Amino acid sequence: MEKRTAGCERCAKRAFVMASPALLMRLVASAYSVAEKAAAIVRKVMAGGDLGIVEKCGANDLQTKADRLVQMSICSSLARKFPKLTIIGEEDLPSYDVDEELIENGQYEEILKKTCPPQYSTIKEEELVVWVDPLDGTKEYTEGLLDHVTVLIGIAYGGKAIAGIINQPYYNYEAGADAVLGRTIWGVLGLGAFGFQLKEVPDGKHIIITTRSHSSKMVNDCIGAMNPDTVVRVGGAGNKVIHLIEGKASAYVFASPGCKKWDTCAPEAILHAVGGKLTDIHGNSLHYNKEVKHMNSAGVLATLRNFDYYASRVPDSVKQGLVP
Repeated sequence: MEKRTAGCERCAKRAFVMASPALLMRLVASAYSVAEKAAAIVRKVMAGGDLGIVEKCGANDLQTKADRLVQMSICSSLARKFPKLTIIGEEDLPSYDVDEELIENGQYEEILKKTCPPQYSTIKEEELVVWVDPLDGTKEYTEGLLDHVTVLIGIAYGGKAIAGIINQPYYNYEAGADAVLGRTIWGVLGLGAFGFQLKEVPDGKHIIITTRSHSSKMVNDCIGAMNPDTVVRVGGAGNKVIHLIEGKASAYVFASPGCKKWDTCAPEAILHAVGGKLTDIHGNSLHYNKEVKHMNSAGVLATLRNFDYYASRVPDSVKQGLVP
């Protein structure tokens, strides 16, 4: 009798291990809840009226109270639950005890119900790097262009962006009092992306989306070479990639250094999860291992479809001006 009982206990434990979600799915589910918490902080700071703005490297490189609080919330919440992760955030903040009010312990159950792609099912915590942009589009946030703002949490394995969360704290903010404010988009390579309606720009239409506040002759020369029907200028890398996956733009073109790994990791993972492509301006893949330089010094080129069309039109003068 005793042997049978012990055997049953072993079976039960084995079944539990087999049924429990893989590490990656638990991390994505946690990051989803953490991003929702971050969005609430972003809205609360704005509603309070004191943004606490400081210039980091000039008038186009700002930091607000929301940047600081959100990064503390995201990094501390994830580090507490996944202590062996490498987490790299945009803001250079002093380390001190974080207010418990900033900690989010929840996990989005719908993600836990999904099966982890087999190639990622045995990943260990210490093999993952999380890239955090607490407030992508800070300049636009300070100017009241709230639909440009996103919170970005990207997850990399083996130097490759494999999962991402983009939260839009002010999605629907102009849709009236009855509209649900904010949304979270997430994706995992090999599984897909969720939280939005995938749509493509009509065939033959070339809509370029690019920087609003970091333009230059090189940026404009590159865009001009692509013969666009329309050029859309908005803030935030997360916002630009959302335009691609919702059929509002054909290509995201930024022929300039300035964009960082925390800007592109989450958007790249989501774009790649639905068959799109994001590279530097030469067509080289970006790398997200913890030792890499943070700057994407050779710019960004991204599309949902027809990547080769746009890549083939990047002028040689632009390529020569942007060294990987």
